[in-house]
Amino acid sequence: MATVALIGASGNVGTRILKELTSRNHIVTGIARHPEKIARLDGVTPLEGDVHDEKGLAALLQGHDAVISAVRFIDTDPEVLVRAVRDAGVKRYLVVGGAGSLEVAPGKRLVDQPDFPEEYKQEASSGADFLDYLKSVSDLDWTFLSPSALFVPGERTGTFRLGKDQLLSNEAGSSISFEDFAIALVDELEAPAHIRERFTVGY
Repeated sequence: MATVALIGASGNVGTRILKELTSRNHIVTGIARHPEKIARLDGVTPLEGDVHDEKGLAALLQGHDAVISAVRFIDTDPEVLVRAVRDAGVKRYLVVGGAGSLEVAPGKRLVDQPDFPEEYKQEASSGADFLDYLKSVSDLDWTFLSPSALFVPGERTGTFRLGKDQLLSNEAGSSISFEDFAIALVDELEAPAHIRERFTVGY
C-alpha cells in the first residue's frame, strides 16, 4: 500500500487512475482545481490545488510515497511541476504522457506525420516537450507512460501490450482504454520497471 498524490484526479484519465489505485487499497490525495468533482471513494482525500502554484502544490504533495500527474500538457509547466515534487521531498513521479512523441518509424514521431489531427497538435507537442524536459531530470525516479494513438473510455480488460518508444498498433489500429492504461500505470507504481524512462501501452 502506498500513499499517492494524484494531480488531475477529476479528469477523464485521472478518474480511472483514482479508481484503480483505490481498488488496490492505496491511499490517495486527489488534487484538482474543483475538488468537488473528484469521485468520493474510500481512501481518497480530495483537495483543491493549482498546477501553477508551485509552493502551494509542493505543500499538498509532502508526505506521499509517489506523485502522479494526469493533467493536460498545454495547461502545465514541467519545470513548475518537477520543482514542486522535488520541494515536497517525493522521489517517485509518474506522468500520464501523450502518444505524439512516439515513433511510427525510426526518427519519425507520430505528431510530425502529415495526417496528425491539427486540433491535437499543440497538446501533443507540449507533451513531447515535457518528456524532453524529464530526460534532463536525474534526481527524481520519474516515469512517463504514453498511451496509444486512440485514448478513449472503454473496458478494463487487463489484456494489453507494453512497448518503449514505438507506437503500438494491431489490425484494428492503435488504441488503449483509459481503464487499461490505469492498470499499466498502477502496475508501474507497484513494481517499477521504467525508472527515468518512457514506455507505452496498447492493444
